[in-house]
Amino acid sequence: MEHEAKNLILILLVIAMFTGVAIEVNEGSTILGVVLFLVSVFLLTMIDFKNLGDSGLLKKSKTCFVVGAFIVVADLAYNFKNGGELGTLDVMTVFFGASLVGTQLQNPQINRVSRFGAYISSVFVILYLIFYTLFAFFNIDFLHKFDHYFILLPTVGVLNMAGIPLEVVATETVRISGVEEMTLVIGGPCSGLYSMFLLIGIVFGYSRIENLNKNKTLMMLGFCVLVAYISNLFRVVVLYFTAYMYGQEAMMLVHTHLGWIIFAVVAAFIMYLIELKS
Repeated sequence: MEHEAKNLILILLVIAMFTGVAIEVNEGSTILGVVLFLVSVFLLTMIDFKNLGDSGLLKKSKTCFVVGAFIVVADLAYNFKNGGELGTLDVMTVFFGASLVGTQLQNPQINRVSRFGAYISSVFVILYLIFYTLFAFFNIDFLHKFDHYFILLPTVGVLNMAGIPLEVVATETVRISGVEEMTLVIGGPCSGLYSMFLLIGIVFGYSRIENLNKNKTLMMLGFCVLVAYISNLFRVVVLYFTAYMYGQEAMMLVHTHLGWIIFAVVAAFIMYLIELKS
């Protein structure tokens, strides 16, 4: 069990590092992104994949290999042709395709970690398509209401009680009158749903690999959603406070680095609790 716990903690750290690489290269420091990538590669070399559990799904199949390769090539080709940058959905789609390919390789280490990656990425993509694509198609205004009532209002309320005046000026927008006047929009990735989807995928993948019973899996999924939600509230409060006290430039610096750091800590904490109760 100690070997399995070590493996999963290392895997979670690698995922967090890769998340940090994507954020840092796009929004922060390219040098820091390279450092995080090198650290993630080093962590991969420390994983004893022979002790990682197996799964009954994703059997050997040429179809899986072909489908996985097609997904990777199609997504990358589409974005290259349209001159667009890879978004979160693109990254997770490519991750899913690459994981499908990895599950069909003969190397047992790559095969097993690819199974874990396939679970994580597939859950993320499915949840993303439901909440962002399907809801938009049926004009279900869930996201804006979630951002307003479950993210913006609670965080503004906390800071108002602390004596920091924030004014709600729109569904997802607040005005901050601190060291400088500014308006901030909390929506999209800032809602914390991306991290929530990713954590749900991690717990689900772990439950499949370790064959956890349904009740325990559901309990951990509920706990995961709650912790992810509270963690994101904390992140938004820190962003508002930083903007009020130090201005927009400092806030953007914190915005770039804080999200993936909190994700790494929360993911490791959740997996620690799972192992503790195993």
